[in-house]
Amino acid sequence: MDGRPTVRGLRFPVGDILELLASGLSEKEILEEHLVLEKEDIKAALLYAS
Repeated sequence: MDGRPTVRGLRFPVGDILELLASGLSEKEILEEHLVLEKEDIKAALLYAS
């Protein structure tokens, strides 16, 4: 992932979660579209961004 931070060691960059949220998707929509993610992953991405 070229040094980009990922969620729980998965190949899912934190920045991608933040972009999905910024584009207006809800937490529920993100979790439905990306089954590998959990609710805590979204919270962790937001905490990392802060």
